[in-house]
Amino acid sequence: MKDFKALVQTRRSHRKFTPEEIDADDVRLILRAALMSPTSKGQRAWQFVVVDDPTDIEKIADAKDLGSQFVKGAPLVVAVVGDPLQNDCWVEDGAIAAISMQYQAEDLGLGSCWVQMRGRGLSDGTTADTVIRGVLGLPDNLCVLCVVAFGHKADERKPQNEDRLKWENVHIGKYDAAQGPDNAD
Repeated sequence: MKDFKALVQTRRSHRKFTPEEIDADDVRLILRAALMSPTSKGQRAWQFVVVDDPTDIEKIADAKDLGSQFVKGAPLVVAVVGDPLQNDCWVEDGAIAAISMQYQAEDLGLGSCWVQMRGRGLSDGTTADTVIRGVLGLPDNLCVLCVVAFGHKADERKPQNEDRLKWENVHIGKYDAAQGPDNAD
């Protein structure tokens, strides 16, 4: 296991994967990370749908017009879903679970990439939520936040560059308008 500082620096989005399947024990660890993630009021109201069928993965990749075609090359996709009527923090809780899975994947040497689905869709007006609900057989009360693609990395990404961190976006005590994005050097 890497130390967390290094893990955060090296976790990058990967959109190219080898065809190699992910070991079942690794999938379990990734899902364990999601299930251990913190939630509002300890509700743990999210749901995770694990997809490894290439036909279903292809349909999920086609659920929106832009930014998801690379998913077709992933051997594993996890849909993060929640019930807005059961939990008003379903988006936040799902987002925490998704990044927890991504950090676990990185720790295992696997690549991952978040694909936003909530609020996205096709040019004909069909929502990504509607498409994915049909592919996965989700009930009407559940909404799709995102899908996370996982796989063995087929590309190399450099770690985050410390010199490019936007420390000007950090404000201590109160927001400093003079330091805001419109006044940055």
